[in-house]
Amino acid sequence: MALSRRGFIGAVGATAATLAGLPLEAAEPERRRVAKVEVLGHRGACAWRPEHTLASYAKAIADGADYVEPDLVCTKDGVLVARHECNILETTDIAQHAEFANRRTTKTIDGETQTGWFVEDFTLAELKTLRAIERLPKLRPANTAFDGQFQVPSFEEIIDFVAAESAARGRVIGLIPEIKHSTYLSRIGLPMEDRFLGVLGEHAYTRTNPVEIQSFEIANLKYLRSKLGHREQLRLMQLVWMGDEQPADVVASGGKLTWAEMLTPKGLADIAGYADVVAPLNRALIPVDAAGRLGQPTPVIADAHRAGLLVHTYTFRPENHFLPTDLANQNGDAARNPAGSIAEMRRYIDAGIDGFFTDDPGLGRLAVDG
Repeated sequence: MALSRRGFIGAVGATAATLAGLPLEAAEPERRRVAKVEVLGHRGACAWRPEHTLASYAKAIADGADYVEPDLVCTKDGVLVARHECNILETTDIAQHAEFANRRTTKTIDGETQTGWFVEDFTLAELKTLRAIERLPKLRPANTAFDGQFQVPSFEEIIDFVAAESAARGRVIGLIPEIKHSTYLSRIGLPMEDRFLGVLGEHAYTRTNPVEIQSFEIANLKYLRSKLGHREQLRLMQLVWMGDEQPADVVASGGKLTWAEMLTPKGLADIAGYADVVAPLNRALIPVDAAGRLGQPTPVIADAHRAGLLVHTYTFRPENHFLPTDLANQNGDAARNPAGSIAEMRRYIDAGIDGFFTDDPGLGRLAVDG
């Protein structure tokens, strides 16, 4: 699977720390450990609601997620919105809007050529005329009942929503935003990082409550670290894929670093120089064998901990389609299998992870709490 990702950050205007209103802390703190494994609501609770909608975040919070995840891309007029990718063909009803038919196009983003409609070709006002749809209708047909009900939310709307939920429920709810396609968006004149820092600084909730910033790229995380420094409520997470492919910014700069090299002891030590968390794909931590059964843990978790990093992983999904063969049941590929999903998550918890992304935070909560 090609997964070329985000990018090289050039010089960007005014000092982001000033924009964000967040004073730089120069001293590096002791490496943190979590009191309990953290449940990260992947795109909200997208096993139950169309992803990246306020309904999905609401379900994740109600089901006990410690953090909720907005993936962030940028509109034509510079507003950060929550979509997993720039292409909105599979997650909105854009194809039903005849007024936007002439904006269908083909682009190559992070090495992947795709056809559809792209967030950066629309203003926020135009996006607000669309409605979200279920991305996996064959596997999650019940979610299609919510098609057409919810807007594409902006990052600011999500922060306000999470702050309101936190106040109503009397518990802290973290945000774990992913900055998507940094290299690509910077090259077309929509750099993300200072916009992102500006939004963080404008909201009291994100100035004082847990925020974990993630990216598959390296340069943007280093840039954010240089502007934000180290602070108690803030973490930076390096997402990692597998194999001999490379992060998008490494490709763009002509570098040689591969995903596999990032998960070696040396690579993990390098990550610890600018990030607090490493997040490999779950199969990089416990692989499956040729028959699809879960095997034994690799050294990555122990190596990462020795480097001073927390270890998060992605993504646990409750349908048989996504489960290891030894944990799936006989109810069909698209069937929900709560027992199998909980068992899978517990294997990784027992291996020593500090947190995990799941499409079903309710099952994640059960896996952690018992």
